[in-house]
Amino acid sequence: MKKRVLILCTGNSCRSQMAEALWRQMGGEQWEVFSAGSHPAGFVTPGAVAAMREIGVDISGNESKPLEQFVDQAFDVVVTVCDNAREACPVFPNAKEMLHWPFEDPTFASGDEETRAARFRETREAIAENIRAYLAASVGVSR
Repeated sequence: MKKRVLILCTGNSCRSQMAEALWRQMGGEQWEVFSAGSHPAGFVTPGAVAAMREIGVDISGNESKPLEQFVDQAFDVVVTVCDNAREACPVFPNAKEMLHWPFEDPTFASGDEETRAARFRETREAIAENIRAYLAASVGVSR
């Protein structure tokens, strides 16, 4: 039986979208992966799309979704990836585990195009490392 994870952020436009795709890739067939936002932006940030494309993962067709559509569902893990989502997160009584992994939003990085792209890459890699470590510790899988 597959485990289920829900990744939450405020807009569901950047960090949670990257995390959803990375968890899906690393967790393989053992996981059903979803993401949502407390205040969905209605789009996926182009910088996140570009950062994921660099590693061969296409999230250009993803949509931001409201967390309300998942509140009554059962999850093995619910992860918040920003402080605002943690504060706005409703109680998930059907979640076996709640985790908080705060990552700065690279969308607001200043500087030239390459500097901003580097922030998206750094965020992508930090998210990947957290997922990799979680999966290795919880199910003995390291991909």
